Amino acid sequence: MLEVEALDAWYGGARILSGVTFGVAAGEVVALLGRNGAGKTTTLRAVFGLGPRRQGRIRFLGRDLVACPTHRIARYGLGYVPEDRRLFADLTVSENLEMGRLPPRPDRPPWTSERLFALFPNLGQRRNAAAGRLSGGEQQMLAVARALMGNPLVLMLDEPSEGLAPRLVQALAETIRSLRRDGVGVLLAEQSLTLAGAVADRACIMEKGEMRHHAPMAALLSDHAARQNWLAV
Repeated sequence: MLEVEALDAWYGGARILSGVTFGVAAGEVVALLGRNGAGKTTTLRAVFGLGPRRQGRIRFLGRDLVACPTHRIARYGLGYVPEDRRLFADLTVSENLEMGRLPPRPDRPPWTSERLFALFPNLGQRRNAAAGRLSGGEQQMLAVARALMGNPLVLMLDEPSEGLAPRLVQALAETIRSLRRDGVGVLLAEQSLTLAGAVADRACIMEKGEMRHHAPMAALLSDHAARQNWLAV
């Protein structure tokens, strides 16, 4: 569904990404791993058309995204949950969800507020609360739910488990598994193996803006040398 090949990106005159190549299939969870500053966030932002100048090949469902504006990329079916969530703090949970609404996709059940409240019961209980008054975990769930209101075919998540209690990381993992069962592709940018190791099918490891290692997640989890080489702090 999502194909990225030889992606380069710059902030001003600084080259941040060099030759980044990976893909995400329908119903597949791909973990984009690496130490802090490896280029994971820049990769997601470049794919979604935010911020960096970019060149290379980015195709989604056969469409070339390199010259596309972000709003059109979202309408094609690519969702993005940024690390800082970007919620509307003064709007309620329900109002934040409405801000993310896009038309349903053919042959797929649409995401609705009630369907999302069933997936995230805490949000249903606080549907009339301002987003700024939610806990950090509830805000993260709302950010994911708002992205799902766009009925994405592929969802990109940037460090979604950061700062979450273990029980919330477990709930987030179950959400990602549910999306995979529904055929949604997930690109998960993570620094930690805790969430990625629990849900991902494949791992792509970045260092200094380049892809350094590709492996099935099960193989990476059993390869102590690779984890020490690419992920140990």
